Amino acid sequence: MSEPEFGSEPLPRGPLIGAGVLVGMTILFVLLTRLTGLGASQIVPATPLTVRNLHFSDLPNGAIAVYDVKEGRAIDVVAPGTNGFLRATLRGLARERKRQGIGDATPFRLIGGEHGRLTLEDPATGRHVDLEAFGATNADVFARLLTVRAPVSAKDKL
Repeated sequence: MSEPEFGSEPLPRGPLIGAGVLVGMTILFVLLTRLTGLGASQIVPATPLTVRNLHFSDLPNGAIAVYDVKEGRAIDVVAPGTNGFLRATLRGLARERKRQGIGDATPFRLIGGEHGRLTLEDPATGRHVDLEAFGATNADVFARLLTVRAPVSAKDKL
């Protein structure tokens, strides 16, 4: 007597029906959560304690000049080849602006909130990045920009 070929026997109905019911219930619960909001966890925005509107400008040597819009002057210069997290974050936001056909006239908004929350918002696209989610070291790069006050020129930093 030879063994039956793999896959030649029909699938048992019980487990197949059970799997179908499980998939159907999952889809139903997801739809109910989306439509009603019941059971969905939502992040409550932190109360802003410090807000600074910043403009970032690429310099010919690869550095990035950081301008405080309110003060109308450069507050920092990011040296070429440093601060990869800052560069990657700004690149992602700039890519979204370019995709939507938005220029760089609107400044970014850096918000320091309660409990160490730190957010970089792009009012032009509505996108925001919760910076503390990337760890303290990465968030500190932006947190420093909330407090830096000394006038900086590109020549001083490079």
